[in-house]
Amino acid sequence: MSSSYVVGEAVEPADREACFAVRKEVFVAEQGVPEDIEYDAYDAGAVHVLAVREDGVPLGTGRLLHGEAAAAKNGGDPQVGSLGRLAVTREARGLGVGAALVRAVEEAARARGLTAVDLHAQTHALGFYERLGYEAYGPEFPDAGIPHRAMRRVL
Repeated sequence: MSSSYVVGEAVEPADREACFAVRKEVFVAEQGVPEDIEYDAYDAGAVHVLAVREDGVPLGTGRLLHGEAAAAKNGGDPQVGSLGRLAVTREARGLGVGAALVRAVEEAARARGLTAVDLHAQTHALGFYERLGYEAYGPEFPDAGIPHRAMRRVL
């Protein structure tokens, strides 16, 4: 498979639909997250990023919450964004797509004047985020039945 892809903000409706399709494939179909909690009220105001292969196939997505939406997840600091819903399709894993999506979310956060990005990582992914400069804090907790930890990177 070609490893050539582009990552950017998903602005057009078709791009946002592609983001949701990737999330459904990874979280709902693969990980068994109930569809009614996979999509939430935060999606409307979030910044969505999308990785697309050169032939148009979506490979991965993530989202950035900022302002009040992020404050609800990170302890109330308006300068901290919240990265979430990071998903890479099975066939695209190992190509650097996830890291590229994280960096795209960080760029979107910087562009909006944020000073740090928080996330809730599935515990099996802690090493991935640590390699990208995130530090875990606080206790492990369940989300959708999957163990997670909070992490933060100062931009």
